[in-house]
Amino acid sequence: MKGKQFSPERKDRIKKIRSIFQGIILFALLICIVKALFVKSTYKPYSSNIVSQNRKSGFISISYFGVDRAGNNTLISTDALENQLKALKENGYVTITQNDILNYYKKGKALPEKSLFLLFEDGRTDTAIFSQKILEKYNYKATMLTYVDKFAKNDSKFLMPKDLLKLKNSSYWELGTNGYRLEFINVFDRNSNYLGSLDSVQFSKEASKINRKYNHYLMDYIRDENGIPLESYDEMKQRIDNDYKSLYNVYNKDIGYVPTLYALMHSNTGKFGTNDKVSEINGKWIEKIFSMNFNREGYSLNLPDSSIYDLTRVQPQAYWSTNHLLMRIWDDTKKDVKFVVGNREKANKFEKTNGQAEFIDDKIVLTSNPKGKGLIKLKNSQNYKDIKVSTMLNGNIIGSQSIYLRSNDDGTSNICVQLINDTINIIENSNGNKNMLYSSTLNNNNREIDIKESGSKKMDITLVDKKLTLSIDGKRIVEDLKVNKVKEGSILLESAWGDYGYSQRNIADDVYDAVFKSFKVTNIDGKVLYDSSSRGMENVIYNTKNYFNEVVNWFIKNL
Repeated sequence: MKGKQFSPERKDRIKKIRSIFQGIILFALLICIVKALFVKSTYKPYSSNIVSQNRKSGFISISYFGVDRAGNNTLISTDALENQLKALKENGYVTITQNDILNYYKKGKALPEKSLFLLFEDGRTDTAIFSQKILEKYNYKATMLTYVDKFAKNDSKFLMPKDLLKLKNSSYWELGTNGYRLEFINVFDRNSNYLGSLDSVQFSKEASKINRKYNHYLMDYIRDENGIPLESYDEMKQRIDNDYKSLYNVYNKDIGYVPTLYALMHSNTGKFGTNDKVSEINGKWIEKIFSMNFNREGYSLNLPDSSIYDLTRVQPQAYWSTNHLLMRIWDDTKKDVKFVVGNREKANKFEKTNGQAEFIDDKIVLTSNPKGKGLIKLKNSQNYKDIKVSTMLNGNIIGSQSIYLRSNDDGTSNICVQLINDTINIIENSNGNKNMLYSSTLNNNNREIDIKESGSKKMDITLVDKKLTLSIDGKRIVEDLKVNKVKEGSILLESAWGDYGYSQRNIADDVYDAVFKSFKVTNIDGKVLYDSSSRGMENVIYNTKNYFNEVVNWFIKNL
């Protein structure tokens, strides 16, 4: 049978409707961009009456790689950024400026008890567009870092000098620098093949194949595959000298001054390079040109005894939940933190034992304690015995997401179905003793898994009497597996840190987000006992919002 044919007139009407719809979307998008670029307010510095007399409190620093409306593996979405800054605001954090940091270290002046220094790296245009209104909304000020070599390339993806000056004049931004350019040396792939030196574009193309054994070009000598320097001390020194001289000249020419703040890439060594002689040269230039340097990453807190040239910041990854960031801050500062809950009606269905849980739309995001666990129990589930459980497990691959069935009150006896580091385990716990009933790696190819690699597995569990059946992504993995624990009990959900994992960026993160999407429990007759899915008007709003965002994001990427 031939497909349905439309008349030319109807085809024209369809094209016209499509064009009108596209025009509406483009117009709405244009309005959004114009609004984002139009600053209607002025940043208001924190009030002097909230300044603490205790200088030991220090300040936290948070640095984002960049912002994108939808987000991706590297750039945080606008929704996630707003949620995180909103949570920081609600926790009482106020932003401080570069001058505040200088006064703190040089003049001994105190800061507010909860001081936040905010940075955005790489100088991206989309970062400025999509974060501006969020900064205005929460009265937060940030520093925009740039690579100065981008100025000559006139790449629209990056902010040019005129753009940076406009940002600065808006009052919500200060300027800083990541250096002259982003380039990598002494690069090896995961098979230990020597790749040599790569610029940022080449590095991005090869990122999935690159081993963590590489360096930023200011950190070391350029070496061959055996680690032997390919340049003399004088050649290395001249190379680094020229870089700082170029940075100094271009900023003075195009901006009118050199930013006082520098973030050396990628140090994190306790000095200014992985080689002492290289570090010495960097150190001299840094102290000559700049007033402060963010030299480390992974820890948010800066204290009075820190060196102003060895400051540290935490860099939230695009996949972090709001509670993930708050958990890291709580661990660094040891100060009380108000974590986010989300939908309180759904949250009230659970009891929390460890970690933090946020209920967002149809998802339960369970954040572990640092190097620990997150654990919640479904209320009124203590008599559940023969049941079916289905959910999408959307946490990253490195980490543990577990569902406990027929659990006693103290959690020492239960049946556990666990997805950990891409391995499925079925464990029977009896009075604290573990019995592994089944274990299988889902992708048994001996590959290294990056810590940021996302996972998505559909899990269906049926437990009847002494038999357990498990399906993953519609494929039956285990059928009628014999279990011994037949006494009824509760349902618990757990997230757990699964080790640091491989990280091409050398990210060291000891907090894990388990994500249980569309978590549903029914009895054998099909009666729904619990369902996290959105329903009614909530579901209509959820789907409408998602559809609109998908359409707008498509137009942004394809304009």
